[in-house]
Amino acid sequence: MIHVIATIELEAGRRDDFLVEFHKIVADVRNEAGCIAYGPTIDTQTDIEAQQQKGSDVVTVVEQWEDVDTLKAHSVAPHMLEYRPKVKDMVRQMTLHILEPA
Repeated sequence: MIHVIATIELEAGRRDDFLVEFHKIVADVRNEAGCIAYGPTIDTQTDIEAQQQKGSDVVTVVEQWEDVDTLKAHSVAPHMLEYRPKVKDMVRQMTLHILEPA
């Protein structure tokens, strides 16, 4: 199993628009072979000092996949190919952190 943390930095004020489009693909992604978990997250307010806020223009997608091959297949799934052009103008930058259990 692998864990994926996708940090998506959005154009100012576009988070709600982005999340509308993102939620349209969640069920399709969760039905992909090898998908264990997949969902968007945003900052929550706490009084924990060590917490680092990403900000109101960031969505962090938390994913789990059976292996790297299923993650690669996800990146070219038809619903992902249709989704990306819809959000392209909303996204400033995206980074992936791909991890394995230790």
